[in-house]
Amino acid sequence: MRHGIVILPQDPWPEARRRWQRAEELGFDHAWTYDHLSWRSLAGEPWGATLPTLTAAAMVTSRIRLGTFVASPNFRHPVPFAKELATVDEISGGRFLLGVGSGGTGFDAFVLGQAELTARERHERFVEFVALLDELLRFEPPGSEGISADGQWFQAHEARMVGAPAQRPRMPFVLAANGPKGLALVAERAQGWVTTGKSEAGGEDWWKGVAELSARLDESLEAAGRERASLDRYLSFDSAAVYSLESVGAFDDMVGRAAELGFTDVISHWPRRDGIYTGSESVLEEVASRFPASRRE
Repeated sequence: MRHGIVILPQDPWPEARRRWQRAEELGFDHAWTYDHLSWRSLAGEPWGATLPTLTAAAMVTSRIRLGTFVASPNFRHPVPFAKELATVDEISGGRFLLGVGSGGTGFDAFVLGQAELTARERHERFVEFVALLDELLRFEPPGSEGISADGQWFQAHEARMVGAPAQRPRMPFVLAANGPKGLALVAERAQGWVTTGKSEAGGEDWWKGVAELSARLDESLEAAGRERASLDRYLSFDSAAVYSLESVGAFDDMVGRAAELGFTDVISHWPRRDGIYTGSESVLEEVASRFPASRRE
């Protein structure tokens, strides 16, 4: 089992730097930050930009993988976004993971004056977004005329990516999806799948929903002719009713259940002093103390 941690982009850099470095020292396999312009109950609090934060994190770490949790088309266009992603990946030495989803219906969906989209429209936009990012982030041979697209949602005219990708053929895509069409896209394009489970469920119902989603993913992989082992599976714990780092016991129980369901990776959130994800760093430290010694610095 691999372990990940989400570090929200809320703290001044001296404190944020300590957390990113400490995540690596403790032996976490990957660290993420939210890719939102603002978020839910924290909308009135400080909130930094995603890619500058990840660039800074790349400069003060050397091993841990870094990623977006998760990017969406709500306020991004694939052409400039791909340039930014490729640059961060090169700076990090090829440690970037692209978490990407279809885009929710919260703050990010309307802050730029966007019209409200149906679930079908958001999925169609998601498919275009991922497909164009997939093409842009792969190697562009010298002398190419660039990459053009004329989709319903995104257009490009001879877009160029300078330099070969740091990861071949491109950085791994970790797609967030729960519905059948989204899971089909995971099976088609992704190297990893991430789920928060069914947000309306809690307790045993949440775990039952996670099991159902995992079974549906198996069906999508089979339909696409892919082996189960060809896809990493990430479970975001803290959408359940229990915060995963409220105690060592809670964390151990959740990791065990995730493993039984075939997940390869689990993700928790760095404890906050109050509000959502309230917890103690001492629990984080104790949990991490049992990671394999080879991971810890």
